[in-house]
Formats: sequence, structure tokens, C-alpha cells
Amino acid sequence: MNTLSEIPAQLFRTRTRARAGLTVLALGAAAFAAGCGGSGGSSTITVGNENKADSKLIGSASPASTTPSAATTPTTATTPTSGALATEPTVTPPTGAAPTKLERKDLIVGTGPEAKAGQTVTVNYVGVLFKGGKEFDASWKRKEPFTFKLGVGSVIKGWDEGVPGMKVGGRRELVIPSNLAYGPKGSGAAIPPNAPLVFVIDLLGT
Repeated sequence: MNTLSEIPAQLFRTRTRARAGLTVLALGAAAFAAGCGGSGGSSTITVGNENKADSKLIGSASPASTTPSAATTPTTATTPTSGALATEPTVTPPTGAAPTKLERKDLIVGTGPEAKAGQTVTVNYVGVLFKGGKEFDASWKRKEPFTFKLGVGSVIKGWDEGVPGMKVGGRRELVIPSNLAYGPKGSGAAIPPNAPLVFVIDLLGT
């Protein structure tokens, strides 16, 4: 599946778990790049499926802007086997004009600890295009929740601004304008330039 890719800051700098035996030493640095809207390039960082071009990009990342890898930040949070968060959500973009600012909507209010900037959190997510609703990535497809550090630029700004305040056990919809996602560069064939996005995110652990 085509996924989340490069921008002056890509959706993910780090991965939750090493896949196919890859480690930090094998990658050369963090596995996902952060932020939104700036530098270009043709490399695409694929969540859970890095390629050789990704490794070059990863290796050039500044150590100061990366977060710990799965080897140093293992997670014990897993997808629930029962309850509302045990089932992958269907994501339907809202009707109307494209968003000009970040929109948050709690679909399920959690009862656990609250996610705050600086914490390492674990989530499941589904991402679709605002226009047309085409899915471009989902942790559910890999059966592997994603762990990242919140509020430090290791994810797109729409996530850094939209996830804080969620509580563990909660499910939130984020409608993200393009300037808080991939901006004018887009993300390969999966995400067009200036594309607003919709994510449904489940907070599994902090």
C-alpha cells in the first residue's frame, strides 16, 4: 500500500517495531521523517515497509530531530481483543468545503491517562483523503500499532496538534488541512499536492 511519505517533515520519523529484522544500526538512524510542507525529493517513507531510498533519507536525518527506535522504546500497548477499539473503524470524510484549520472530533472518549506533549504514545489509525475518501494508510492492515513521541515533530503537525488531550481508550477523528499534513509536495502517488486528510486515531497507550 502506498503510504505516508516525504515532506520537509514526513508523517513518521520512527517506527514502533523493527520489521524484517531491521534495527537502528541497519537503518542508520530513525525510520520516519517529520513535519509538513517544505523540502522535496522523490523518496517515499513507507510505514512498515522502508525501501533503499528510504534508508538514504533516514541516514541523512539530523540526530537532534529523530526519536528513539523500536529497539529502545518497545511498547506493551496492543490492539484490544474486545470492545469498541477492537474493530477497525470506517472513515468517511465530512461533507462540505475542505478544512482550513485542524478539526478534532472525539468519537469515543477514553477513560485512561491523557496524552501530552513529550510522551511516547501508541496508536492505531486509518488515514483517508478528504476528497474522495480513498484510504492511503492504516496500521490495522499491518496488524501493528504505531508508537511515536508526541509534540516533538516526529509526526505531521496535524497529529502533534490533534492527539494531545486524548485519553487512553479513546478514538478521535482529525480533519487536517494540507498545510498541517504534506503541503504542496504531497506524498508520492498516494497523497496529491495540497491534499487535506482525515485520520481516525485510537489511543492505545501512553
